[in-house]
Amino acid sequence: MVKILLLLVLIALIVLIVLVLRGRRSTETAAPSRRPADPFGAAEQTAGDPRAIKAGDMVEYLGVRYFVRGSVRFREGGYTWDEHLLDADSPGGGKVWISVEEDPDLEVVWWTEIDAGDLTPARRELTWDGVDYHREEHGTAGYRTEGTTGLGADGRVEYADYAAPGGRYLSFERYGDGPWEAGTGEKVPAGTLTIYSAS
Repeated sequence: MVKILLLLVLIALIVLIVLVLRGRRSTETAAPSRRPADPFGAAEQTAGDPRAIKAGDMVEYLGVRYFVRGSVRFREGGYTWDEHLLDADSPGGGKVWISVEEDPDLEVVWWTEIDAGDLTPARRELTWDGVDYHREEHGTAGYRTEGTTGLGADGRVEYADYAAPGGRYLSFERYGDGPWEAGTGEKVPAGTLTIYSAS
């Protein structure tokens, strides 16, 4: 009787070990959990993740390819955004940049450097090239650079951002004690930007 009881305990123990091993194996092979997605996010806006752009990557916009020469990473309190210098100059001779920020939605803007002459962000309303802009933000932020940008490795910037209807922007930046630099921007339309990572 004791032998039968020991045999039953041994069989139960073997069955238990087999079940535990199968359970562990199925957990190890289970698919990793997916990150929750924003149902209103701009997933179709670009091919590739604009938040991951870095020096050496290539972006294609409206059928033209540009290499990313360098990046400027900004931080103001807990808020961050990026600007990336591209390898091609605009038809007017100014630098071409792309900015990426989440506030809270992802916004990608194509920037062209302009010579604004005596125009500075001294007023809440400005007119440039026949377009009336309203100031949305004005502040200072710290920055650090990667690759080639024409700036030092890090520092402070004062900025003033203006907007007009139709996704048009006017922006001013002043690095350290330098002069105001200006640029006009347009929101990148959905499906017009492709990102090719260098890695």
